[in-house]
Amino acid sequence: MAHTNDTIADMLTRIRNATMARHESVAIPATRMTRNIARVLYEEGFVSEWKEEGEGIRAQLILRLKYKGKGRKPIINGLKRVSRPGLRVYRSHKELPRVLGGIGIAIISTSSGIMTDREARKNGIGGEVLCFVY
Repeated sequence: MAHTNDTIADMLTRIRNATMARHESVAIPATRMTRNIARVLYEEGFVSEWKEEGEGIRAQLILRLKYKGKGRKPIINGLKRVSRPGLRVYRSHKELPRVLGGIGIAIISTSSGIMTDREARKNGIGGEVLCFVY
């Protein structure tokens, strides 16, 4: 497997591909960052559950994807990486982006951990805008 420096972009791509293929679940290499993002996706209702399998370097997160209706439309319509290793994007709490007028979420890496733009605004903290989920 190709090693990517951008575990977040890799995670988003895996989720995107899995939802397009209507997979039940998707496996993602477990890192502290991917665990935190999985937790936010779960808390925000984008995935129905997540668990960790294996240990050490082989550990993987299994995210159970959510679909709605007969046509099994994915709950996650889009994932967009914002800050990248080559171009970091930081915002103060006043400048945090709103995703689709609040329908989506921005996942922010703050000094108090990984959280949604809404939580960061509420706590009055800014940080690195990791990605948008809608």
